[in-house]
Amino acid sequence: MSDKRKIAVVTGTRADYGLLYWIIKGISDDPELELQLLVTGMHLSPEFGLTYRNIEQDSFPIAQKVEMLLSSDTNTGMGVSIGLGVIGFSQALERLAPDIIVLLGDRFEILAAAVAAMAHKIPIAHIHGGESTQGAIDESIRHAITKMSHLHFPAADTYAERIKQMGEEKERIFTYGAPGLDNIYKLKLLSRQELTRRLDLAQPAMRTPLTPPSPTGGEGAKENNLSAEDKLMLVTYHPATLEKTDPCIQTNELLSALERILHKQEVKIIFTFPNADAGGRGIIKLIKRFADNYPQQVRLFINLGSLMYLSLMKYADVMAGNSSSGIIEAPSFKLPVVNIGDRQLGRVKAVNIIDTVCKTENIYKAVIKALSPEFKNSLYDMTNPYGQGNTSIKIVETLKQVKLGEQLIKKKFITNQTHSQTTK
Repeated sequence: MSDKRKIAVVTGTRADYGLLYWIIKGISDDPELELQLLVTGMHLSPEFGLTYRNIEQDSFPIAQKVEMLLSSDTNTGMGVSIGLGVIGFSQALERLAPDIIVLLGDRFEILAAAVAAMAHKIPIAHIHGGESTQGAIDESIRHAITKMSHLHFPAADTYAERIKQMGEEKERIFTYGAPGLDNIYKLKLLSRQELTRRLDLAQPAMRTPLTPPSPTGGEGAKENNLSAEDKLMLVTYHPATLEKTDPCIQTNELLSALERILHKQEVKIIFTFPNADAGGRGIIKLIKRFADNYPQQVRLFINLGSLMYLSLMKYADVMAGNSSSGIIEAPSFKLPVVNIGDRQLGRVKAVNIIDTVCKTENIYKAVIKALSPEFKNSLYDMTNPYGQGNTSIKIVETLKQVKLGEQLIKKKFITNQTHSQTTK
């Protein structure tokens, strides 16, 4: 019987897998640790690209696939999926019996894993707790997971303070920064020419390219003719799950603004799919139609993966939407971001963020401002409030060294705490 410490890691989307990659690799490479990778949610959905295959290509063994995502676009479908997830994770955890389980973020798949781990008395290490996103159901999920967790890895001091306000002991809180930033410093990002080729931006699309072209180009690869004057715009827009307004109405406001931009600027727009939240499939239908109407200027991808997504951030002139990547990763590239609506309301934001309501005229004016040389130049000296990398190695070391047993499982509720940073 192995005496290695068993660390389970849950991933439900290509996005969170990218953020967790160096933690997963650190656990996998450590001779004193055993990686138990649980894959669920969008990874297992043909609609979202069966991205568990990317994990297999990275040579990480998958300990368990937990099916839970219904092909539904409703609140009921989300609720039923959570119930199925609790059942599936409970069965998986009974078989695997990990010493610690690592959860990142605030999606409903992660809530299901947390509930199952709590029932099995497995210590939970939670990454990206303490944040606030007042326009999404993620807010409630994130705070619920915090109270079920035993170790906390917030991405900024403000979030560490919020975790303490929730009664958590400061000795359990480790402020190392955002692990997703490690990709920026560890990956060899693509050149602009290679990125352009892989995104197939050289010529009009014959059809919407829902998956990235082959890295080697393959049959029909085109020469790069994207001029230096062409601007690149990354758009990632998710449903604001606590909004009463139909997400399709909000998406049409965004698309109307982008249509005006296309008529005024030499811009190439790259869309990525929204998450599998209630309302997401309606957004996908609308942006597919938009992409098909502008084959020379617009591309749409189910997912780009960390390498292409971050490379696009490096060369993009502006990002628009309501993705957390615009808040956390984009500042490292000094990339102007138009943050639309309330989905990210409450997060710590750098000076590259331009907040706007989800109305055509407001979005249009915000994008024009973001594209202006004056705004770009104003970001010259900015720093990213979410850190400078090397977060993952610190998290893995803490998971390796923390003492297991009752002292970890049993928590105290601490009142009237004053802020004091634990570790940096």
